[in-house]
Amino acid sequence: MKTRLRPAFLFLACWVLTCASASAAEVKMKINRRYLNFPISQRAESRQATISVGGKVLCPFNIRLAEGEPDYWVMQDVSELRGKTIVITFDGSEQALQRVYQADTFPGEESLYREAYRPQYHFTTRRGWMNDPNGLVYDSRRGEYHLFYQHNPYEREWGNMHWGHAVSDDLIHWHELPDALHPDALGTIFSGSAWMMDDGTMTVLYTADSPEAQRQCMAVSADGGRTFTKYASNPIVDSHERWQSHDTRDPKLFRYDDHWVMVLNERDGHTIYTSPDLRTWMPQSHITGFWECPELFRLGDTWVMWGASGTYMIGQFDGKTFTPSGPKMMNLNGSAYAAQCFNQMPGGRVVKMAWGRIGFPDMPFNGCMLLPQEQMLRDTPQGKRLYSYPAAECERIFTKVLDKTNLTSREANELLLPWRDNDCLRIKATLHLTYATDISLRYRGQKLLDYDMNGNRLQGEFYVNPLMPASMDMDVDLYVDRAIVEAYVDGGAFSYSFQRDVKRNGDEGYQFHGNQLQILRLEVFEPRSIWEAESVR
Repeated sequence: MKTRLRPAFLFLACWVLTCASASAAEVKMKINRRYLNFPISQRAESRQATISVGGKVLCPFNIRLAEGEPDYWVMQDVSELRGKTIVITFDGSEQALQRVYQADTFPGEESLYREAYRPQYHFTTRRGWMNDPNGLVYDSRRGEYHLFYQHNPYEREWGNMHWGHAVSDDLIHWHELPDALHPDALGTIFSGSAWMMDDGTMTVLYTADSPEAQRQCMAVSADGGRTFTKYASNPIVDSHERWQSHDTRDPKLFRYDDHWVMVLNERDGHTIYTSPDLRTWMPQSHITGFWECPELFRLGDTWVMWGASGTYMIGQFDGKTFTPSGPKMMNLNGSAYAAQCFNQMPGGRVVKMAWGRIGFPDMPFNGCMLLPQEQMLRDTPQGKRLYSYPAAECERIFTKVLDKTNLTSREANELLLPWRDNDCLRIKATLHLTYATDISLRYRGQKLLDYDMNGNRLQGEFYVNPLMPASMDMDVDLYVDRAIVEAYVDGGAFSYSFQRDVKRNGDEGYQFHGNQLQILRLEVFEPRSIWEAESVR
């Protein structure tokens, strides 16, 4: 029997029968409003809750219900339960459970996307935790990019893994939809990938995680990822016993000539599986030294094998085996993790997005997506190197407001004074190190760019321009978005991101530091919020 998934509680498709403890609190209500609102306290202990309809228990979840004043509220759209009576049980305080209520709005809705530290041009989920991007794919029939992601809808800490879902027509402006995949009897929903079929249906492969094992599963959507039917014979791959490991996860799916390819992280590296029909999979080869969230993509006549930490190898792929032609290298640095490329990009482009491991103090959300990044291989004196830089679509939201050349650091700092209170900004600069041994660009005293020429250390990592190793010039394209700092150096030869200290006091704005540092060109861009349309939906 196939299970149909819908965005509301009634159709979560797990129908797990659980017995609440004798001490569990319980509340009954008839649904006549759109949202169930839950008060959350980070000081409360995470305890199990369930919601049942007609005696059937929907998927259990853990939640930190607040007895007193909540830190924030989370909500679930229960529109499809309208007219039905539900029973909520909570293995904790009855006082906390009694604070759950239904309404056609949710607390904080009036300030949604305008919260104090909400990024204005990076995607973040409305509520809860997010991590790895999943199922990145372009649907040419609808003209939609799909971003699925690891999501805990019940709090801003990791847990209760679902697939969150957002769509975009330009890779920049995202509209958040209800969660697409929900936990079931096989486990919670870990990372995976998606492919659009010729008939317009979407197939996703994902990992079901349980205490016993991690197994690979499949689901299909006929309505653009809004609802899914899980394959009745899941799992399609169960390899934990063969590997004697719990770590078998994160399937990356793509088509190669006449067969399907799945790259799967297993214990100490990536395994390449092939299939004629998406249901029967055979392991073909294995390469060690990679951890989590595999990628394998083609750039021209060269293939790139990728791991979650931003490491990669260049080589060749014959449909079954990846053969590296050089050493492992690093592409992304800092907060970036688990980057995945969009399948079926128009024009054969290779664009990836990474999870930014960024926290947002006092906010009801946690984690972000970094900017979509174009991928390119460039020939350097040391061989081919992978370059990453923001996709062209990013340019649409920025307006240039300053463009000056041949400045001293003092002159540049004076020109930057009008933006000293602006924590959403883009700064491009070409720097010339005539005498400096250490240079930086700071905001409120925190280093956004930190380069030590003596040790060739950029953000603490060894770096020289691959194309011009002896160059004294450095091109920097730096993005500040509330708590996010993201930067691309020398056309994407080096990129990094990290969390800005939003609580740092002081009125010091953007300032360059460095002995006799010259700024050959300085450009400043102001962004437009990607949430303007969302705030009025």
